[in-house]
Amino acid sequence: MQKKIHFRDLKYLMAYSIPLSAIIGLTIEGFFYFLTPIYIFIGIPVVEAILTFLKLDDKFKGRSSKEIHWIFNCMLYLNIFLVYGVLTYALIKSISINMISLDFLGILFTVGLVIVSNGINVAHELCHRSNSFEKFLGKFLLIPSLYMHFYLEHNFGHHLNVATADDPVTARYNEPLYSFWISAVFGELNGAIKIQRKRLKNNNLSFFSLQNDMLWYGIIQFLFLLSGFIIFGLKGLILITVSAIIAILMFESVNYIEHYGLLRKKLESGRYERVQEKHSWNSNHILGRIVLYELTRHSDHHRSSTIEYQNLKSIDKSPQLPFGYPTSILISFIPVLWFKIMNPRIPREMMSLAVKSNS
Repeated sequence: MQKKIHFRDLKYLMAYSIPLSAIIGLTIEGFFYFLTPIYIFIGIPVVEAILTFLKLDDKFKGRSSKEIHWIFNCMLYLNIFLVYGVLTYALIKSISINMISLDFLGILFTVGLVIVSNGINVAHELCHRSNSFEKFLGKFLLIPSLYMHFYLEHNFGHHLNVATADDPVTARYNEPLYSFWISAVFGELNGAIKIQRKRLKNNNLSFFSLQNDMLWYGIIQFLFLLSGFIIFGLKGLILITVSAIIAILMFESVNYIEHYGLLRKKLESGRYERVQEKHSWNSNHILGRIVLYELTRHSDHHRSSTIEYQNLKSIDKSPQLPFGYPTSILISFIPVLWFKIMNPRIPREMMSLAVKSNS
């Protein structure tokens, strides 16, 4: 029996506030080209700080019924039109703008942030679904970020290897964000290639097989870039490429704060202990988690990756981020400050594993 939709369930409409801020900024122009970055990295952190001060976070830790209403899926699907719509609108607006200007820079960051928040993030949710149609939609949402291989590496690499040295997106103890960007980007690509090679080998298929997903990803993303160049010229190609790079770096910044310094113990058998809630950082700061479709309840996601976003719960015994995602990302830009705040929060047993692995 399908659950009734409640007014409180409509809170996820707040996720549209990011593309909405982008549309407003692109329409008003001028200083407002930076409206989306300001909203995400100033507006949300300020609101979250106030809500945390008022101790409202603790009042919203529950988890709704496991029964699903169709509205939750529709909220995800609508992001496809928003992401591609914002990108197209930005390409049209940029035609008359000088590439060497603050206006163009504002557009780049605006589009990049929409792609990561409502593109990659929603694709992450959809790519975990068992439904082939929803997986297709997830991959389609990954095209603007030029990160389609994320589907392979995340689902069949990261969730298996999380909190180990084999996972390229588990940040090591005292590893700065900037070096992590490099290792994570190349590590995810290399991981996806290895997974694809293994799949082809197991099925006695060649590189040019129609079942080579990595080959298809390359072709699709090349055609996407080519279309942008043909329709909008060199400026359009630059906008698409640079905004994708910004989205990728912001996404890897999220990966950085989600697993920083957390490690699984290696057992005598040579295997790692099973993935538990303690192997991901949890964040229950209200606005950020709603805008990101509960991505911040990451511990529960790794406990069971098939749980739909609206049913994820906040796990108190997990390591806790002291701030929401936007604030945490800003702090991670200053490695010394990040280490000072986060290192004491790493569980003691993991700290000893981290020191041992770094020595």
